[in-house]
Amino acid sequence: MGNGPLSRFTVLDLTRVRSGPAAVRQFADWGANVIKIEEPGQAPDDKPGGSAQFADYQNTHRNKQSITLNLKHPEGRALFLDLVRKADVVVENYRPSVKFKLGIDYESLRKINPRIVYGSVSGFGQDGPYVDRPGLDQIAQGISGMMSVTGEPGRGPMRAGIPVADLTAGLFCAIGLLVALLEREASGEGQWVQTSLLQSQLWMMDFQAMRWLMNGEVPGQSGNDHPTSSPTGVFPTQDGYMNIAAMGNDIFARLCRVLDLTPLLDDERFRTVPLRAKNRPALNAAIAERTRTRKTDEWIALMNREGVPCGPILSMDQVFEDPQVQHLRMRQPIRHPKLGTISVVGQPVIMSRTALGELGPAPETGEHNRTVYETLLGLEPARIEALAREGVI
Repeated sequence: MGNGPLSRFTVLDLTRVRSGPAAVRQFADWGANVIKIEEPGQAPDDKPGGSAQFADYQNTHRNKQSITLNLKHPEGRALFLDLVRKADVVVENYRPSVKFKLGIDYESLRKINPRIVYGSVSGFGQDGPYVDRPGLDQIAQGISGMMSVTGEPGRGPMRAGIPVADLTAGLFCAIGLLVALLEREASGEGQWVQTSLLQSQLWMMDFQAMRWLMNGEVPGQSGNDHPTSSPTGVFPTQDGYMNIAAMGNDIFARLCRVLDLTPLLDDERFRTVPLRAKNRPALNAAIAERTRTRKTDEWIALMNREGVPCGPILSMDQVFEDPQVQHLRMRQPIRHPKLGTISVVGQPVIMSRTALGELGPAPETGEHNRTVYETLLGLEPARIEALAREGVI
């Protein structure tokens, strides 16, 4: 904590569960002074039993300090405002109305610190017809169209296997906050950065959304096959399955040579990209008949030699044993005071001059009360103890 390219920024973290913490994690990992503010005596949903040893919690809230503060108590709110005076960023993912009830909305905070950059992540936005609805990842996946294009045809809608709306909303919030901090260097003023699970998930729909917006085409489910390109999908091998992505005529020709299926190149059904997509079942069957004859690793070696995009399909226990994953250092160690050395998921960004510093463990609730209240606000130890007795912190 306190080192790295963002060490000059202090972030007050009011977030919980995943979308907001995904935004704050970007600041914490790159060295910002992140202060996680938690309600005294409460066990958050993302910290079962109040224990920060929960694996997901360690990954999500690493590199932070934790203080307790009752924002519903007048003195607790006053302490929060004192923190805001010294902070650069506040991030919250309450339901939109909560921050106004607490009196910690952007307009209230900018009156005491015009430079504050305020980030809000919600389910559906800060206003509009859905503003009061509870918003969760899977709900956003459904409304955005994501579930309508995920899964096998005829099997009904399917959610993604990760909380993609939560995570992308967090990333977009982090991007917006960084943009606002850059803009502040010119204007001297902060601003309110807003995003939502629904907006972020719609952005992620990308070319599937454009098929409708530009072409009037309603995308459907295509299972493991690419929606518009063939052969691109999952194929059986002698010992499991593999991915093959033979987009375009040149790569398709290479694939046919590797599989010893060159007659397919003269087959009228497969001469062009649109025809291969149209006749996908027959093409997939012909390829699968050949891929079943060798093991996955053998096919990968042959196809990589010929420049055909392909790869194995790994379970999580295999992923972090993959040599490229290890090379990219996507498994990062953390020294935990109770658990010893544990591993978390690393940052996917590499910079030429700035290295990712050593990661620290997620804090226990209120672990840094004395440190933060003494050093940042100048409170005496006796005063801190009194505030704890009174239920303020």
